[in-house]
Amino acid sequence: MALDVRNLLTSLPKRLGTAGGYAPALIVSGALAFKTIRAILAKAGHPAVPLDDAFIHFQYARNLASGHFFTYAPGDSFTSGATSFVWPAALAFFHLIGFHDLSIIWPAWILGFIAHAALVVETWRLSSRLTGKHTAYGAAAMAALFGGFTWFAASGMETIPLSWIIARTARVASEWCEAAPGDRSKRRRNELIALGIVAPLIRPEGMLATGMACVALLSFAAGAAKGWRARSWGLMPLIGAAILPLLNLVMTGHAGTTTAQVKWLPLSPYYPTLATLWPPIRANIQLMFSTLLNGEQWSAIFIPKGSTPFAIAALIAIPIAGWRAARPWRAFFILVFALGIFLPCTYGSYLWNRLRYLWPFVPGWLVGFACLSRLVAEAAAQLHPRWISLGPIISGSVAGLLASFLSWTIDDVAQSASAIDRQQVTLGIWARDHLPADANIGVNDTGAIAYMSGKHTFDVVGLTTAGEARYWVAGAGSRFEHYERMGAGNPRLPNYFIVYPQWMSCDPVLGTELFEAAVYDQSILGGTRMVVYPRRSDLLGSGDKPVQVRSSGAFVDVLDVADLESEAEHAYEYFQPGNIETSNRVFQESADFDEPTIHAWADGGRFERLFDRFEAHLPAGAPVRGIARLVGAQSTGAMLTVSAGGKQVATLQLTAGHAMEAEFIIPAEVASPKTRIELQVLSGSFGSLHYWFETARP
Repeated sequence: MALDVRNLLTSLPKRLGTAGGYAPALIVSGALAFKTIRAILAKAGHPAVPLDDAFIHFQYARNLASGHFFTYAPGDSFTSGATSFVWPAALAFFHLIGFHDLSIIWPAWILGFIAHAALVVETWRLSSRLTGKHTAYGAAAMAALFGGFTWFAASGMETIPLSWIIARTARVASEWCEAAPGDRSKRRRNELIALGIVAPLIRPEGMLATGMACVALLSFAAGAAKGWRARSWGLMPLIGAAILPLLNLVMTGHAGTTTAQVKWLPLSPYYPTLATLWPPIRANIQLMFSTLLNGEQWSAIFIPKGSTPFAIAALIAIPIAGWRAARPWRAFFILVFALGIFLPCTYGSYLWNRLRYLWPFVPGWLVGFACLSRLVAEAAAQLHPRWISLGPIISGSVAGLLASFLSWTIDDVAQSASAIDRQQVTLGIWARDHLPADANIGVNDTGAIAYMSGKHTFDVVGLTTAGEARYWVAGAGSRFEHYERMGAGNPRLPNYFIVYPQWMSCDPVLGTELFEAAVYDQSILGGTRMVVYPRRSDLLGSGDKPVQVRSSGAFVDVLDVADLESEAEHAYEYFQPGNIETSNRVFQESADFDEPTIHAWADGGRFERLFDRFEAHLPAGAPVRGIARLVGAQSTGAMLTVSAGGKQVATLQLTAGHAMEAEFIIPAEVASPKTRIELQVLSGSFGSLHYWFETARP
């Protein structure tokens, strides 16, 4: 039988199905992978990744492969710090088959660049029915050549798989809503359900895809079925959104994740109302438009300067293109996808790690640029029909403009990977070789040090160590007080720290430097110097009693400010407008050489205070002596009044920058088990460290 070459070629796309479209994307992504990985290997000399957070996934993957379900440090139990379940699980398979230590980076790279190619394909598919396939090729080229996608495909992180699954969900949801009833098959329905379930397991932001799947399935039932039962399948994707909260609730007693507790503004104790929460969110949105979308500062290596007006126009073009193409559902899902970029504006900061929280939503904007190109071409075609060809020309030109940043991007990812390798990875190896087997290392970058050392780590930020997040969010003073409560003999308390000293902001627990990894030619690290310290214990508890005034020591009540448990017991009003975690810090007093009876001490406290209000638990009907350890504002000092039970009992003058232990008497007639104590500033501001109450001497 003669081979019918013509029929074979014409039927090839159908025979290959949707897989045929991946070949060009895989070629481009493969070329980018080759160039990027070669640059990293040239810089670091071996596999390396540009983010310490990637090693968190590697650590979880190793423990999963060892049969420990999402535990982080050796001997610990389940933690709610994993931002992704799917990504570590995928890497765990490769660990099982022999990819250990730094070799795990190879499968992470392979998966990252495969996801890169898949994202290029989905961008084309999402765009083609709004813009025409030729202009959509420009959108695909934008996705292929956008430096942010290349950077994160090489990062070892789940960023690109997340972007792909949201893009695919948006496309499949669009096709579901656009299809005739007979074309809405159970297979398509099941795919939408699966996408909606899996997406939030890649990262919490994947709940955007869950929402898309729910909207599509609730709006249109499969086949010709009607009624609420047929559409109730639209609730199935919510299973994905419920898995992690339920698992966390069962395993830890709390539905939320430690990551949300640390990074999400609505959970911060310093933004308790909408009136206090909105200003930082608004500031993040303003920063998005004024700087990030405009290709300045943090986004300068990815986006052309002056892009904001065009980005806004691209966003507006999406619904217009949907209206002109009679595909409103597709425009809706693309617009939701693009607007997802504002979700990170609710984070404490989204500027870290080369804006990794923003890039998963960029495909929606790239389709928007393709829509804008199409609309410009259609307008030009009103003058001359041939000018409709401007669509692919303009979208292709945008892709070319993005491609001009690729060299800079690849150099940056290689330099960043080298920096992580020379700092966190180096410190992890040093800890493995030089610290004792029972070392418990306090870290504020918890990835490579834990993974490379194999030692037990104590995450001071609280992402991977249960129970620590609330103290990090509160501030350094509360962490110091927490360590005091734990006690120097507590095996949970780190006996070593490997930290950025300026991030730790808790010098009283840091001993003499043992080793440091200093990297200066970088812009990705949290600091140039990360240092190894033994724990210092002599200042823990050193401020528990007054040091400037004599006391009986038989206190009827004590409020230790910044100690979260003590504050809760005394209904202490820690919140004040303008106070954030940096107002919660440690005050340290050195030994006084002129007065040898006064030794060095340290105490956590809250600063920039305009008032203090709390309840003192005092014996009723007896006069009480109060002692307040306060610090005057660094530049101005402070004058303030002290009231008890609504009655003013003292006026205090505080010296600028110095700690003072001030005494006052609470009259018997106002003393009670819930005596309301209030300090109110008359001028300046103050730091509040400690309050003691004892029975007044006759």
